Amino acid sequence: MSEPAPGPSDAPAPEPAGATSVWGLRPADLAALVPSADPGALFAKLQRVTSWRDDQPVLGKRAAAALAHLDFSRPEITERHASSDGSTRLVLRTRDGRLIEAVHMPRAVKNPRVTVCVSSQVGCAMACTFCATGTMGIVRNLTAGEIVGEVLSVMAAMGPDKGHQLTLVFMGMGEPLHNLDHVARAIEVLCDPLGVGMSPSRITVSTSGLVPGIERLARLPVRPLLALSVNATTDEARSRIMPVNRRWGLEALKAALLAFPLRRGEKLLLEYVLLKGVNDTEDDAVRLAAFANGLRHNVNVIPLNEHAGTSFQAPDDAWVLSFARRLTELGCLCTVRANRGRDVRGACGQLVQAGRPRRAAVEAAPSEPTT
Repeated sequence: MSEPAPGPSDAPAPEPAGATSVWGLRPADLAALVPSADPGALFAKLQRVTSWRDDQPVLGKRAAAALAHLDFSRPEITERHASSDGSTRLVLRTRDGRLIEAVHMPRAVKNPRVTVCVSSQVGCAMACTFCATGTMGIVRNLTAGEIVGEVLSVMAAMGPDKGHQLTLVFMGMGEPLHNLDHVARAIEVLCDPLGVGMSPSRITVSTSGLVPGIERLARLPVRPLLALSVNATTDEARSRIMPVNRRWGLEALKAALLAFPLRRGEKLLLEYVLLKGVNDTEDDAVRLAAFANGLRHNVNVIPLNEHAGTSFQAPDDAWVLSFARRLTELGCLCTVRANRGRDVRGACGQLVQAGRPRRAAVEAAPSEPTT
């Protein structure tokens, strides 16, 4: 099969200017910058919020002087919007004044955990027609340091303070695989046992379907879980609501998923946003089950979270449950997502900063080393 013609989603996103962020550095990077220090201990002081004082790491004079040329700023929480369900939508400002969003979602379970939905870009280039972030266009990538800093800022402000209590989902603003160099570096830093110490199995990266990115993700030395936003069951329908499908259709996506190496007990998350009268028919359920066939999967049905940027509507609750039940009958492992934070515009597909420019010319400059 011949390679498809390049599409608009192939273009790289702009990179930010400015000094290298200290938050994207690994112990080996610190060893090169501060040869006299124990790099593991220094990394721990930087990354573990339990070792900070007054929301900042405590460094010795020699280390502080050696790292003085680096950027110690983290995305700053400027707004908190508390939902009635216990989640909180957070607006954070980057060092150049850009606004991103994250969602903090505590889980009331036997061993308390917090799920944090994080952003990987300012805006998004994918232009999915049901997603609020897509109305912004792409402004720029977040660096690895900004992504790690985003996580650390949320942990310091709202918890948890230990990595084993944290679950991360890259389902906020941006397409993570459009920024995979920085996302991969951030995951590597967050999973280092000397720092936050997260498990890769507690991190999920969600993509709209960038096949080369899926293939690269599979080869990462520190690999997270993979989620794919499917959202339609024919190429014609998917291309209408998700322009990325014009570049990589359902056949290419299925092939990439079949080739994706899964660890023991690991499943692929197939996300399916239900749009009333668009992708919610009996025939859609049959085709979606066929797509999932042969994959170790969980189909996550997501009723559309309506917002001002789309004309689509969500089916009623009874229809959602009927669709999910039919998928189960067809042999799928199926769950229905509880859309937390909907009342404060913090649910899936609602994250956007109104009034932000659709595009911005950002001067390119070196940032953290990439993987």
